[in-house]
Amino acid sequence: MIKVLVVDDEPQIARALRINLAAHGYEVTTAADGAQALRAAAAVVPDLVVLDLGLPDMDGSEVIEGLRGWSKAPILVLSGRAASAEKIAALDAGADDYVTKPFDIGELLARVRAATRRSGPGSDSPVTAIGPVTVDLAAREVRKDGDEVRLTPTEWQLLEVLLRNPGKLVSQRELLHRVWGPNYDRETNYLRQYMAQLRRKLEADPARPVHLLTEPGMGYRFRP
Repeated sequence: MIKVLVVDDEPQIARALRINLAAHGYEVTTAADGAQALRAAAAVVPDLVVLDLGLPDMDGSEVIEGLRGWSKAPILVLSGRAASAEKIAALDAGADDYVTKPFDIGELLARVRAATRRSGPGSDSPVTAIGPVTVDLAAREVRKDGDEVRLTPTEWQLLEVLLRNPGKLVSQRELLHRVWGPNYDRETNYLRQYMAQLRRKLEADPARPVHLLTEPGMGYRFRP
């Protein structure tokens, strides 16, 4: 059964969506604010997220960014904000589709079907193992032998990019752009420094890493 997470602080809309989606065979979880949504996403690992932007505790774009830290599930924004700039910002943050309130339930269900057809049932998980270390990208928590390992914000960003691309070579340029910004093309010493820090914290033998690998002159690779 395809799992859908509905995030909306309007009880009537959340209830209507839950009833209609359940009637069409979806397994539905609801959340009324951003923090609840991120916790629910980590717990149920949805195949699709239907998300309102105007949440009481945070903007919906922050929820999108939090989900995109580990999940590839389609995100369908359902919002009363009709301005083009709002739509562009949500899509740039990682949303896949945008429906403006008030909406036609038939059209919304058609968009849900289209999004889930393209993606299929998801297998994303916020938790990744690096040997004896577990990394929970949703909770932003690392544990080694049961003890918490603290990472700096930059270490988190670098690790997140690598973990979201398991087995793939991520170039030095891409890492520099995504972690430090587009003006950092040549500061490869940053990468060497932070990768060394991550290995000391996460690898069993930092001098002989088996998960956080360097491809000399090209980039870095996470080997599960």
